[in-house]
Amino acid sequence: MNWGNRLLLVFIVFGAGMFFLVYKSMSTNYDLVETDYYKQELRYQQIIDASAAADSLSAPVSFYQTVQGIQMQLPAEMKGQPLTGEVFFYCAYDKNKDKKFQLQADEQASQLFTNISSGDYTVKIRWAKSGKEYYTEKNLTVK
Repeated sequence: MNWGNRLLLVFIVFGAGMFFLVYKSMSTNYDLVETDYYKQELRYQQIIDASAAADSLSAPVSFYQTVQGIQMQLPAEMKGQPLTGEVFFYCAYDKNKDKKFQLQADEQASQLFTNISSGDYTVKIRWAKSGKEYYTEKNLTVK
């Protein structure tokens, strides 16, 4: 093989490699964490205040994996209180696993979540008791 054919072969391999890289970069799916960043940024001070309120409670929110699903336990101050809010299971690497639930805690300030796929989640809990807002985030691995 002479030097001209080698040079042609190098250009063909280089071109095929570049085409492959462009194809892979165009077919990669990039899911955004939030679709409305500006709206979320305007509410960020409320999240800071609600996080401070949640940190002042007697205990943090805890999660336990049971046979039935994921059990969430709110602090003791929330027992027997009327609560409103939402719980968002956010999966960073697959938005199809994201789940959002309305907070429906029982008298013991506990709630069971079923149909949660295995994976790593950031659980964002936002709730209100008597007009005071609380917010916390927990990392959770579901097996």
